[in-house]
Amino acid sequence: MRRPFRSGPPSAVPAPAPGNLPAELNRFVGRDDELAALTHHLGESRLVTVVGVGGVGKTRLALKAADALKKRYCDGIWLAELAALRDPELLEHALVEALGLTDHSSRPTRQVLVGQLATRQLLLVIDGFEQLVDACATLVRELLRRAPELRVLAVGRRPLRVDGELTFSLAPMTETDAVRLFTERAAAVLPGPPVTSTSPGPGPGDARSAAVQELCRRLDGIPLALELAAGRLYVLSVEQILDRVGDRFRVLTDGRRGAPPRHQTLRTAIGWSHELCTPAERLLWARLSVFAGPFDLEAAEYVCGGPELPDEEVLDVLAELISQSLVVREKTPAGTRYRMLDTVRAYGAEWLEALEDTERMRRRHRDWYMGLATWYELDWFSPRQADVAAGTESALPNLRAALELCLESPEEAHLGQHLAGTLWFYWAGCGRLTEGRHWLGRALALDTPYDESRLKALWVLGYVAVLQGDSTAAVGALHECREEAARTGNALARAYAVHRLGCQALLTDDMPRAERLLRSALDAYRELGELNSNVLMGQVELAMALVFQGDLEAAVALCEEVREICEDSGERWTRAYALYVLAYAAWTRDAHAEARALTAESITIHHGFNDLVGLVLAVELMALVTASEGDPAEAAVLQGAATRIWESVGPPLFGSGFFGAPRALCERRASEALGTERYAAYEGEGLGLSMSAAVARALAERRPAAALPHQQPEASRPVRKTRKPAGSPTARGGEAAG
Repeated sequence: MRRPFRSGPPSAVPAPAPGNLPAELNRFVGRDDELAALTHHLGESRLVTVVGVGGVGKTRLALKAADALKKRYCDGIWLAELAALRDPELLEHALVEALGLTDHSSRPTRQVLVGQLATRQLLLVIDGFEQLVDACATLVRELLRRAPELRVLAVGRRPLRVDGELTFSLAPMTETDAVRLFTERAAAVLPGPPVTSTSPGPGPGDARSAAVQELCRRLDGIPLALELAAGRLYVLSVEQILDRVGDRFRVLTDGRRGAPPRHQTLRTAIGWSHELCTPAERLLWARLSVFAGPFDLEAAEYVCGGPELPDEEVLDVLAELISQSLVVREKTPAGTRYRMLDTVRAYGAEWLEALEDTERMRRRHRDWYMGLATWYELDWFSPRQADVAAGTESALPNLRAALELCLESPEEAHLGQHLAGTLWFYWAGCGRLTEGRHWLGRALALDTPYDESRLKALWVLGYVAVLQGDSTAAVGALHECREEAARTGNALARAYAVHRLGCQALLTDDMPRAERLLRSALDAYRELGELNSNVLMGQVELAMALVFQGDLEAAVALCEEVREICEDSGERWTRAYALYVLAYAAWTRDAHAEARALTAESITIHHGFNDLVGLVLAVELMALVTASEGDPAEAAVLQGAATRIWESVGPPLFGSGFFGAPRALCERRASEALGTERYAAYEGEGLGLSMSAAVARALAERRPAAALPHQQPEASRPVRKTRKPAGSPTARGGEAAG
């Protein structure tokens, strides 16, 4: 029997605080930050509503927070569970019963409720009100107005939307908390060694830990899903559950007896939200399931709009799904994006399949992202270059899904070739060489005519292979592209193939051939009226070939022209490479401050785009500049940092003696100044730096040489040797190699 409100004279022994909160049956795990935040909000607002997707742990967190605050409320904390209630006329009766009130008068129930609460200081917890949201909102609003000491903690899948309401959106658990919860619940099912280290059957502990982490990630960190998965461990291993997680609604069905019906299986937890949706919300939910990752409003309107759901109504329906925590709104570097948890998306996909609309929606999705990629390619040569990089990164899961659809059938393979080729700027400019090679290889493996799409995919594959240091694959793809472009009369594809063959010659130290091919490509671009980042990069590459042949003056002129065009167009990616050449030229003139400034800007741009090839070359040049300024220890640190970056790029220096000259010369000078052991120690320090730390170290403002802690005493500094003429970097390469 529930304890009623306290009344009458106080007894000698203090009575327990009134209320009806249930005791915990197992330990509350994790959620420390969320618990602290929720208790804080309850002290600041009279109405706090905890919202979140089904099974995310709203009730458990709310009850834990309420229990932590029980000393604040002299009239107690009272829980009203409304999930089983369907008739709004019974809402007041349910609250009266939950509060343990007794009244035999003829007064209306609401009047009784308001009268009893008017002078009470208590916290009312209302759980599971979604199906009665309108009636509940009206009642809560009246109670808060008539009972000034009342506070309400509401728990549901959508907000009440009452004046003064503070909405507390509960996200899934972090990976750390999710693993803790799964491990603890698993221990109750299988007592013994924790599943994150060992478990019955073969397999190392670290592999098992990785499987647990992957399972928690695949289950979105939803506590209900994790507990149901742990409950399956009496019959399935972690790896077996992970293998079957694609069919999660069938696997995660072994609910606990006595649990609320909506929480007994994962399907009922998500299905309960589905039941509460309007037909338009259900339709949008199903259609949004085709998105494989974050999406923006324009994508949702195009893909999901139609006669049954006009695109101008998508925004309002999407807002309702967000309010029910079925769609999550996020701020990203690319702007506002929306996404579904995998579990919610999987449920929607089942409904889309039942509507027999999956294939049509996948094609609309594919068409949108093909259009987006085309727009991004054009916008890459503009002031929006950084936005394009961020947007492509955000769209990558959906672009992958579009590529997969294109490559499922041979008759659409040309679309996959077009899409993979269109994304050249992302593969080459944003550190995605390996993935680009994967998609280009798959697309070109399918037999298609040598149309524009196939030729573009060929030269892009050749370009990616060049940057990976795979000369065999690069030459094969580029020769094929050049020959077929000549045969079919595609002058632009031929120019790109010749350009990238010139790039390949540059990186393999064949400078006369590189110069000849690059000049030929640039002439063709001018004749065709082509001007974009690729064309400017060809000009920078020609400048590099001239530098390596000793014509520094002509190289500087070419890069100054590129820098001017980049400033006019807002292009930054190619500008970073031009700055690299100009910085090298400044270093040859002993203009170290200028070289440092130019190299620093180059590093900043490359790091922003995650272009690791450009970044590592610039960091190595910065190491040489630093050594030339008289700080060999810091130069050695930067050398080590560059070595670690090369591990992510591929074959160091592509085997090029010319591109490797700055590193070799820096190593020689710094090791002579420091000695072999000290040089190795400082280099090891650099090897331990993360990418971001390495960039920060390279960009750090240098103090005067005499004040540097790493500076050697005057007597131990190496004597500066007379160098070859400034315009002879080939000679510098020979000196370094010697």
